[in-house]
Amino acid sequence: MVATHPKPGLKQRAPADPTLIKAEIRAEALRLGFAAVGFAAAEAPALQEERLAAFVELARHGDMAWLAETPGRRANPVRLWPGARTLISLGLSYAPKDDPLAVLADRERPAISVYAQGRDYHLVLKSRLKALGLWMWNRWGRDLKVFVDTAPLMEKPAAMRAGLGWQGKHTNLVSRQHGSWLFLGEILSELALPPDQPEADHCGTCRACLDICPTDAFPAPHQLDARRCISYLTIEHAGPIPREFRIAMGNRVYGCDDCLAVCPWNKFAEAAHEAAFAPRATLVGRTLVELAAIDDTTFRSRFSGSAIKRMGRERFVRNVAIALGNGGGGADAVAVLTRLLDDPSATIRGAAIWALGRLSPARFEAEQGARLAAETDTGVREEWAATPSR
Repeated sequence: MVATHPKPGLKQRAPADPTLIKAEIRAEALRLGFAAVGFAAAEAPALQEERLAAFVELARHGDMAWLAETPGRRANPVRLWPGARTLISLGLSYAPKDDPLAVLADRERPAISVYAQGRDYHLVLKSRLKALGLWMWNRWGRDLKVFVDTAPLMEKPAAMRAGLGWQGKHTNLVSRQHGSWLFLGEILSELALPPDQPEADHCGTCRACLDICPTDAFPAPHQLDARRCISYLTIEHAGPIPREFRIAMGNRVYGCDDCLAVCPWNKFAEAAHEAAFAPRATLVGRTLVELAAIDDTTFRSRFSGSAIKRMGRERFVRNVAIALGNGGGGADAVAVLTRLLDDPSATIRGAAIWALGRLSPARFEAEQGARLAAETDTGVREEWAATPSR
């Protein structure tokens, strides 16, 4: 959350008609490069808080403890800021040029979610939101606050209320113009502006996003159990990946685009023009073997300014090791996994043990005999004691 502050002397004459104010804000947002703009009342319906409470009650948020904190503030923007009258929802398209699922067939390379292949979208979106917020202050002199999803504001329900799209059966926002590929940010304003019409649900009988999920993370349409979601497991979850999900991860090392990419509404999405979201050279052409050997200094340098850096080397290399166990790489993969058996991180050692057992049972048995007795971490000892998955 970022509050904008006045700059004396910059305020201009402005129309008093709320409809004209709204039209000016929309035009300026589009000029700044936003692909979608919508308006809603800041006050959210009670149903939003009830759904959040049910999600938390079922513990489907996993390790994401912040979702259970101050649920009233999270579910209703006016509790976050009582002065808010209008919520402005804004979207930036990151629609990919190519099929993001094609990489899943190349088991020697990493599958990285489309949204993380370029510059960290938080940085891009926050800069754009602050520019729009400052323009609004200079124009009308009313307080406002800008949000990118690090603050406790439920952005997808907000975008749905503002007419940007609807929450599909995969719980993500779907737009008739941009498919499932919108980054979202919000501005809360003291200005009282007329709301847009919420978008209707256009999913119909389609359940492609539910059926493609590798780990059956959707207990029912419009319901997500994050504890089974590969995006959650690879990014948010600390410690070992539960054994039941490792094979299903395939070569996914950061996130999972399956449910997004299969949405039929994507056919209307034009490939994003935002240069900052183009795949970075640090990822293009990299192999899993290369990435498994990365040290902390190199990790921080290579992924500086990207969403990947925020997860840290431990989780990243853990995921790469699992991916190696699901793919090829031959002798090079066996060699790098063997080196990871000496990694200071117990989480990485455990993932490497599992992967080595998958790729080379003979090497697993040879290393097991020498290392099990000396290992002090309980979780790693359990990995050595387990029968290798085939």
